[in-house]
Amino acid sequence: MRRVIFNQKGGVGKSTITCNLAAVAAHRGLRTLVIDLDTQANATQYLLGESPSEPADTIAGYFEDTLSFRIYPRDIHRIAQPTGYKNLAVVPAHPALETLQGRLESRYKIYKLRESLTALEGYDRIYIDTPPALNFYTRSALIAADRCLVPFDCDAFAQQALDELIAAVDELRVDHNPELTVEAIIINQFQSRARLPGELVDGLRDQGRPVAEPFLPSSVKVRESHQAARPLIDLAPRHKLTAAFKELHDRLEAQ
Repeated sequence: MRRVIFNQKGGVGKSTITCNLAAVAAHRGLRTLVIDLDTQANATQYLLGESPSEPADTIAGYFEDTLSFRIYPRDIHRIAQPTGYKNLAVVPAHPALETLQGRLESRYKIYKLRESLTALEGYDRIYIDTPPALNFYTRSALIAADRCLVPFDCDAFAQQALDELIAAVDELRVDHNPELTVEAIIINQFQSRARLPGELVDGLRDQGRPVAEPFLPSSVKVRESHQAARPLIDLAPRHKLTAAFKELHDRLEAQ
């Protein structure tokens, strides 16, 4: 199963959700791969503690190879790097993705990621972290994925952004990937005592949106987790946010 985590709005917790759901999956015994397509490489730094200095052995090197003939091109399996956690690997991102994007679009390489992931063996779950924009890399991920998870941070401007996102995913599904579904809207940084978040969530439900439970509460433990480069299930296995990620993962798997 391949899941893409996407929202065009920045700061909604895409990388945090990607890495922590993947870490829970690995902890549950599923062989799990995270693919980082964001030039900021937040997921890469979260799981490896640093970003590779050279683009060759990153997803940028993989896309570079699609632009030229190589007898032995780098495939996803060759650039996947083990993390310090059992069953969990990551394909790192690199800032070179930015300069590659125009060339990849002009050469129409939009289906290459799907082809590679379809041929990839050895993983039970793949999580793809995307940039906060509907660009070449995000479209490649949506074409390659089975399901889309949408982080939602209960901000006053988030509703309009969500409507635009759903419309974009629907259009891409019709044109390129009929198997793609918006699996869940993940409510992140939820403040149960505040009025606006509850109203926004109720509005999503009234529209028939697939709102997932449990909601992920706000917590300073997330920043500690980022700083330590340790997913919550490793850093704080008994914390309430860790418990929420575990339950969210298990509910998604049960659907």
